[in-house]
Amino acid sequence: MLYGICNLSIVALRAEASERSEMTSQLLFGDHFTILEKDKYWSKIRITFDHFEGYIDNKQFEEIPEDFYQKLTFRDAVFSGEIIDFIASNTNDLITIPLGSRLPYFTKNEFFFNNKKFIYDGTVFSGIQDKSEIIQKAFAYINTPFLWGGKTPFGIDCSGFTQMVYKLCGYKLYRNAKQQATQGEVLSFIEESEPGDLAFFDNEEGDIIHVGIILKDYHIIHAHGKVRIDTLDHSGIFNADLQKHTHKLRIIKKLI
Repeated sequence: MLYGICNLSIVALRAEASERSEMTSQLLFGDHFTILEKDKYWSKIRITFDHFEGYIDNKQFEEIPEDFYQKLTFRDAVFSGEIIDFIASNTNDLITIPLGSRLPYFTKNEFFFNNKKFIYDGTVFSGIQDKSEIIQKAFAYINTPFLWGGKTPFGIDCSGFTQMVYKLCGYKLYRNAKQQATQGEVLSFIEESEPGDLAFFDNEEGDIIHVGIILKDYHIIHAHGKVRIDTLDHSGIFNADLQKHTHKLRIIKKLI
């Protein structure tokens, strides 16, 4: 079995082994994974954090030994806490990293992998945080444009948004809304929910296609066109700009 780590700021994960293929998710700096298949140009991988699978360009990652992979998998994660920042290597390389990048074995502003030392002086997040922090982290993404498969403050989709916010607070969510809806405890009414709980929405066929984070006073923050705040009621999401409901409420889940 082969293993890898993302050594660039943001790398597209694609549905097929082609640059023209749909981007289904992204790897951020420090994300590690199992290599399921590898040919001359592309590798099929499984991301360790959420078990999501897809294809990445072989030029956009580094292989790592199994012992490093295993230790990284079971070690408490440390994530960068700035919207955007830089890391510097001992070979004088500067790499831009977005919010939520993982810093392997981070201690005293340093971390290492593949015989390289990196320096990072910004804010970091680690460990399980209070549920109130879910909302604070969510506000960091406000007005981020919607991007299918995106996971950064420069472009994000609805489930990438919820996954990243929970990740920064020390919790694991699956990658897409339908998968996330299988996690947590079902709540019967909006009135039972707390800020930080998740609301899921379905289409006419009953498939869950959207997710957002519940706020206080019957509001929700979610990625629809951009990360925005709208009203939540028993029917779904009411968009004041459009003066209509844009999403039909299916289920509310408490994960924390």
